[in-house]
Amino acid sequence: MTRCRLCGSAALASVVDLGATPPCESFLSADQLDLPEPAYPLHLRVCTDCWLAQIPPLITPEETFKEYAYFSSFSTSWVEHARTFVADAAQRVGLGPDSFVVEVASNDGYLLRHVVDRGIRCLGIEPSVNVGAAAREAGVPTLTEFLDPATGAAVRAEHGPADLVVANNVYAHIPDVVGFTQGLRSLVADDGWVSIEVQHLLTLIEENQYDTIYHEHFQYYTVASAARALASGGLSLVDVELLPTHGGSIRLWARPAEAAGEPTRRVAEVLDREKAAGLQELSGYAEFSARVAKVRRDLLRFLIEAAERGETVVGYGAPGKGNTLLNHCGVRPDLLAYTVDRNPYKHGRFTPGTRIPILAPEQIAADRPDYVLVLPWNLRAELVEQLSFVHEWGGRLVFPIPELSIVEVKS
Repeated sequence: MTRCRLCGSAALASVVDLGATPPCESFLSADQLDLPEPAYPLHLRVCTDCWLAQIPPLITPEETFKEYAYFSSFSTSWVEHARTFVADAAQRVGLGPDSFVVEVASNDGYLLRHVVDRGIRCLGIEPSVNVGAAAREAGVPTLTEFLDPATGAAVRAEHGPADLVVANNVYAHIPDVVGFTQGLRSLVADDGWVSIEVQHLLTLIEENQYDTIYHEHFQYYTVASAARALASGGLSLVDVELLPTHGGSIRLWARPAEAAGEPTRRVAEVLDREKAAGLQELSGYAEFSARVAKVRRDLLRFLIEAAERGETVVGYGAPGKGNTLLNHCGVRPDLLAYTVDRNPYKHGRFTPGTRIPILAPEQIAADRPDYVLVLPWNLRAELVEQLSFVHEWGGRLVFPIPELSIVEVKS
């Protein structure tokens, strides 16, 4: 029987069943196209006792993250987001020359490079060998490890307690949420701060962002369920910020329970919004599956009708969320000839499950397609600007989420 990984309850209710798909970052080489490809159920459920939304841990973090295809620095807007965060956090926490900052899941050093630039001592903890190596080449000290209580204690013993621990876009990626949270507590000073960014379940449901459900996202947080998760490791939520990143995220500010004090008014305000949306009762999830099914029908209808008119459609981006969408909708190269990506690591590879070729971005200008299907829809403003050149031949951009929309861009 499947049980809640936070509270242990067996009271799990279905939210949406997306069938079986391969892991979203398991891009294929040409040599792998004739080999079997594993696929795993992708079924989101919510615990009706603690209201943590989750999928079963059918793959391990080691399978996903030891060699990882995602490099944060390839997103211009994400690097700028990190720069702004470091500047704001330095002021909020009072970081100075004697401070110590640790980032968990530090990727290629996209955030900590801004800490290095300020002359502040720092350390990244990154499990992926390839992206951790890129961080070290960029001058960011990086430890190749997964975070658990033992790793946290070892880092603290060697480097001292951290004034600030950052964990952006990783809190959903760890099946042992209690052990990971205990690791955060091991890292942070008794009067220090922990900052976590994670997608907000409220906007996932409201904006129909179902493609952000994939196997490396084991859980999906409201502020209410995040506060319970933090408490499991001895941390208390003291503040929250609502962010536009990834279609709608929350930045959680936590401290060791003994130093936390009362939470801010913003925490209560977001908790009230979540309660009003019905996310602590099954009614808040009732219509989600039907809205997901409509996205599938609308996208397939568009692609089929475009093919019948003899129009060409190619993709832009090869993010994990795109692979959930393409697999759920059953899109193949007959409907989407190829997709492009700025990350050279993915060039010459194929999307998992759907086997769509991934090419360099320059291919779009060379082929002049009628439509470009934008898979990282959360970067809409950035990509409308980047892809403005499709206006030269009358091309249009297609955004599938939260509902299908076709955009005529201007140069």
